[in-house]
Parts: sequence; C-alpha cells; structure tokens
Amino acid sequence: MVTGAPPLPNAFISGSGFYVPPRVLDNETFAKTYGIDTTHEWIVKRTGIEERRFSDEGVATSDLAVPAAEQAIERAGISKTDLDMIIFATLSPDHAFPGSGVYLQEKLGLCSGEQAKFVPALDVRNQCSGFLYSLATASSMVQSGNCKHVLVVGAETHSAALDLTTRGRTVSSLFGDGAGAVVVSATEEDRGVRGWYLGADGRFADALSQKVWDIKKRPFIPQNEEGVGQAQPDHMFATMDGKLVFRNAVERMIRVLMEAFNDLSLTRDDIDLFLFHQANMRINQYIADQVGIPEDRLVHNIQRYGNTTAATIPILIAEAERDGRLVPGKKVAMVAFGSGFTWGAAIVDW
Repeated sequence: MVTGAPPLPNAFISGSGFYVPPRVLDNETFAKTYGIDTTHEWIVKRTGIEERRFSDEGVATSDLAVPAAEQAIERAGISKTDLDMIIFATLSPDHAFPGSGVYLQEKLGLCSGEQAKFVPALDVRNQCSGFLYSLATASSMVQSGNCKHVLVVGAETHSAALDLTTRGRTVSSLFGDGAGAVVVSATEEDRGVRGWYLGADGRFADALSQKVWDIKKRPFIPQNEEGVGQAQPDHMFATMDGKLVFRNAVERMIRVLMEAFNDLSLTRDDIDLFLFHQANMRINQYIADQVGIPEDRLVHNIQRYGNTTAATIPILIAEAERDGRLVPGKKVAMVAFGSGFTWGAAIVDW
C-alpha cells in the first residue's frame, strides 16, 4: 500500500528581538549637535519623529544585529546551532561586499568550536521592504521542508551615511539606527504566515536612491590626483522626491493590503494589529484613515526611533510582544513600502 507524503509544515514566528544604540538624539539635540537649521516642531509636523538613535563610530550594522538575533533565538527556545539559515535585510551593510549575513554568522559564534555550523547566509537589499521580502523567503524555505529554523534580521546604521547639514535636513531628520530579528520556525499547528504579497516598480528607482557606488563610472568613485575617492553630495548622500514617494507609498500600501485581504477572504475587522513600516507618521495615519483602521489597532514607534528601514517591522514585532499586545491567537497585518519602488504585505496568525 502506497502512502502519501507527509504534509508540509506551516511557518510561524517563534521568537523576536530588537536592539537600538544607547545614544538618543531628540529633535532639539539633533539640530544643535550638527548645526542643522531645523526645529522640533518642523520635524514632528512633517514626520511624527521626536527622537532617534545613532550608533557610535566603530559600530557596524552586523554589531547591532547580534543582540537582536540572540534575543530572538532565546525567545524561540532554540540554540544558535539549531538555525538552518540566516537572512539579513539591510541597505547599510558593513561593506560593499561581502554581505552582512556572513559577519553576523561569525559574530554569533557559528563558525568556531566543536559545534560549528556553517549555515547559509543570504543578504536582501530591498530597503524599507527588506524585512517582508526576507520573511517571504524564510517562510517559503520553512514551508518547503528544507529548513526548520530561519533567522531573519533587519538592521541599519544610517547615521554614518546621512548629510548632517542644513542642505540634507529633509532626509537626515528621518532616519535612525537599530536592528530587529525574528526566528521563523516550522510547526504542525494551524498558525503562522498565511500569505505574503510583494511588488516592485522600477520606473521610480531613482526617486529614492543613494548612488555613491556607481558601477557605470570608471572608476566607480571619482578620484583626485592622489587617487583618493571623492563623490559629489548628490551621489554621496540619499536623495528623495518626497511628494512622489508619499503618493506612491499610500497607493501601494493600500493596494497590497487589499490584495492580501481579497486573497485570504479577510476584512480590516479580522485584523487585531496592523504593523506598518515606520517611514512617516503622516503616511501611516493617512492610510489608516482611508482604510478605516481603528487607532488602537495600529502600532507606532517612529516617534522614538525614526525610520530604521528594514528594522522597523521586526522592532515593532518585538516591542508588541514585550508589551503584551501581540500574543498567540492574534491576527496581524504587516505592510511596507520603500526605495525601488518596492512594497509588500504579510498576514500572520500568531
């Protein structure tokens, strides 16, 4: 008698963690420290941000990821050697190459000792949508049966690459440093990632970009007579068409959320918590108003951390779990939009 193959597992988030640097810059300190012509009121009105965290010199993005990853692993109830894969989402890697995933692997101690485990490490470069692209990848790996536990990290060190002058205030006031992590694990229980939905529109790739590393140029960074690389400010630092980004963020986030609802036969009333990427409080509040999301179901932390890009949603997850807002049985919607343009949504039964 021939029996069928065993059912494939579900993928659920078994543990979460986060870490932000200890140095806090509220808006007044931010302006005074760097001599930027701005005010607390100007920043809050346009972004909702009241303070952010900056790392000290010498701290790499993978350094921020270590404590976040260790927390997630501990809360998942597994050991580091139980991991089958690392996925690291960031737009601010330690170096141009190699990716930060391998640095994190080594710093977690997976490359030494009698129990060394050389798990694959994958870097994802989808900016503010990076965590959801990574979650989709991790969930697929687990649901395929090829991995049992996947560590997913979103981490950023923006402070090293911001134009901290009045010229760059529109962008520099938005960003902070931090890391969030989750472990995606296999389970036979009826829970976990129910669906993920991703998209991209490369027509607007230049609307939010940082082109300091321009491979079209020979050499890729212009040099002076001594061979020292020099870049103009419009290439050295991030540039953004703010109105275009705002308009597309609202449209794409609403559309991908509705796509998820339609595919899974859900309505907004079925969702217990909405975890939106923390790019701009005005964007998220506008979307919530358009969709009719009650304020008590929308989680914010941008006022304390600013935009930590790939780290925003995993930090939200970790904080919501610590605060008791995110518990087993809750249904969660995650939505993000970012440079590329890229976007994504995921529906998760906790």
